[in-house]
Amino acid sequence: ACDPSLYDVDALAAAGRAAGNPVEPLVRALRARAEAAHCGATSQDILDTAAMLVATRAIELVAGELDGAETACARLARDHRSTPMAARTLLQQAVPTTFGYVAAQWLLALRSAGHALVSLELPAQLGGAAGTLAAFGDLGPAVKAAFAQELELVDPPLPWHTDRTPVFELGSRLDRVTQAAAKVALDVVLLAQTEVGEVREGPGGASSTMPHKQNPARAVRARACARGVHANASLLTAIGDHELQRAAGAWQSEWSALSEALALTGGAACAIRECLDSLEVDAERMRANMSAGLYAERDAFGLEGDYLGAAEAFVDAVL
Repeated sequence: ACDPSLYDVDALAAAGRAAGNPVEPLVRALRARAEAAHCGATSQDILDTAAMLVATRAIELVAGELDGAETACARLARDHRSTPMAARTLLQQAVPTTFGYVAAQWLLALRSAGHALVSLELPAQLGGAAGTLAAFGDLGPAVKAAFAQELELVDPPLPWHTDRTPVFELGSRLDRVTQAAAKVALDVVLLAQTEVGEVREGPGGASSTMPHKQNPARAVRARACARGVHANASLLTAIGDHELQRAAGAWQSEWSALSEALALTGGAACAIRECLDSLEVDAERMRANMSAGLYAERDAFGLEGDYLGAAEAFVDAVL
């Protein structure tokens, strides 16, 4: 009875508008085939659990893209461990650094954000009408545990109908991943400027009217996706105060925000992986751009040498 091919999903979604959620018509359709379907549960149980299952699968896809991005960062850090370039603070040349050090910073941020996302434990939801699982009597906790185990989700101590911690924690970690990707993307955009020209993305990024341009299109896409995730994550973290035992409106507003945040996180991770995979580094241009002023601090201290400090050692530590 639960084979999805037996049902018209579009028709169920349309019918759900009148009820205020898509589970109500689904339950009616299920009960027409299996009378005991949905016994003891409530619509929010089904939709929240489905959201956690969708999130679990989406996170697996995001993790795969992040793994690829981290591998590319590690390659860049290793290959350019000692490639000198100007470090820039407030967009002005400051002191020397290496491009390998820049890539190591990217790697560390992506890896930390990715680990935080994949380590998030997502719970099942089963509470019945008001979170007490009244229809199951004393068996409620055991049924809830078996339900979570069957779906390979965490069995929470209590149903979380109006404790939206799982949702806004998920939103914040998606936001963290895309902010790490956006940081890489912004650095690429700045370093790829015509006047700087220290890196460029591989083929692509053509302009519709200016044939001489090669825009950092992948980095731009990553930044755009990150903006969208931040907006949706902000909504998810701002509506955690659901009233009493079931919310009227706040819960419903999560649905599209979470879907968009998951999709756009995947977009950002994919785009930054593609950006890093194709990134071309112009070491000669980096050296040519290094101004004499980069060594002003070194000279003031009466020191000599390339003034790279621990940059190379930090790269080694991250790798």
